[in-house]
Amino acid sequence: MSNDFQFDDDDFAKDAGAGTGSRVFDEFDCPGCNANNPVDDTFTDGDEVRCNYCGCEFKALVNQEGRLRFREL
Repeated sequence: MSNDFQFDDDDFAKDAGAGTGSRVFDEFDCPGCNANNPVDDTFTDGDEVRCNYCGCEFKALVNQEGRLRFREL
């Protein structure tokens, strides 16, 4: 019996926004104090965010896998 299913793991990555570098976030955990920070507006790659608890400012960087990283300003 043949299997005619068209299945590709990349379909799930595309649905999740991975690989595009254009994911949109509405909260982040501060790398400095580990506090969770919900934001009023969404942010994405290249945007600047500020921790509401310790006041540190970071630049949001999204890699090709869609993971969020921060660089302190």
